[in-house]
Amino acid sequence: MDTVFNENPHRRYNILTGEWVLVSPHRTKRPWQGKVEKPFIPLTATYDKSCYLCPTNTRMGGGQNPDYTTAYSFVNDFSALLSDTPSGSVDENLLQAKSERGLCKVVCFSPNHSLTLPLMEEQDIEAVISLWQKEYKELGELPYVNHVQIFENKGDTMGCSNPHPHGQIWAQESIPQEIAKKTKNLGDYWNKNKKSLLLSYIEQELKLKERIVIENEHFVALVPFWAIWPYETMIVPKRHLQNITLMTEVEKTDFAKTVKELTIKYDNLFSTSFPYSAGIHQAPTDQKNNDEWHFHMSFYPPLLRSATVKKFMVGYEMFADAQRDITAEQAAQSLRELGNVHYSKL
Repeated sequence: MDTVFNENPHRRYNILTGEWVLVSPHRTKRPWQGKVEKPFIPLTATYDKSCYLCPTNTRMGGGQNPDYTTAYSFVNDFSALLSDTPSGSVDENLLQAKSERGLCKVVCFSPNHSLTLPLMEEQDIEAVISLWQKEYKELGELPYVNHVQIFENKGDTMGCSNPHPHGQIWAQESIPQEIAKKTKNLGDYWNKNKKSLLLSYIEQELKLKERIVIENEHFVALVPFWAIWPYETMIVPKRHLQNITLMTEVEKTDFAKTVKELTIKYDNLFSTSFPYSAGIHQAPTDQKNNDEWHFHMSFYPPLLRSATVKKFMVGYEMFADAQRDITAEQAAQSLRELGNVHYSKL
């Protein structure tokens, strides 16, 4: 990127959603007198008798966890979607609504209460990925499920209600709006070029090297050109894979390595357990070919300047367009230059 874009306000286009983001790199010099978050205190206990996600403990809904020793999933006791929702709709001129069936699950990454993804062993992250694959396949085969969303909210800054490292999976009838937008843009490119849009994109990024954070044989992690969150990243397989079940065992190992290395870099950036929302976007399970889809995992972390100062999506972002201060290139360089050993082990 030339000086004009690195130092002055400009807009960038998101090829996946068709939306724009305002970039204001000169704003990094402004003083901060806003909210300061409390420093995160790392968990040290491997088991917490009051935690409803730890092995053998009774959950808030009354169920009891088994004495699990690896990644474990169960139906959320307080699901946002229910499988027995009765069918119904409203269509009264400008008032429209319809029922939504679904199923929500919780995925405990480890029986160890204190182990976040960057602190887990690679083979244990592979076990999490294997469970994601199993759930995607089984939930996607339910006749009424057309989309499966795998995600993690890490840290109370992101609204996580339990510190035990875990993620969630929501499976539902409808295709969510983010998926619908991406399906259109991926599809338009596929129909015109008979090639994956994301494959073409990462080929260009790998030539430029400006926004690449991690690269191995099968995966690349980069700060997208159109990133919104300060240190937003995306993990993309180098092979055109519509969903996570299509990975070979070797690819799954590289995926786990990339997740671990990236989340270590996040923690090392401000020497804290870095909060984020992460999610996997992949082909809907609506029985269509979905040839255009190329799965990717995005991380949306809110921290901007330090472990205690975060980016708020308010004002202009809520009423106009997304906006960021540091450029994608600056964020990528900061992450790329960080070590691959977790700061707590130095």
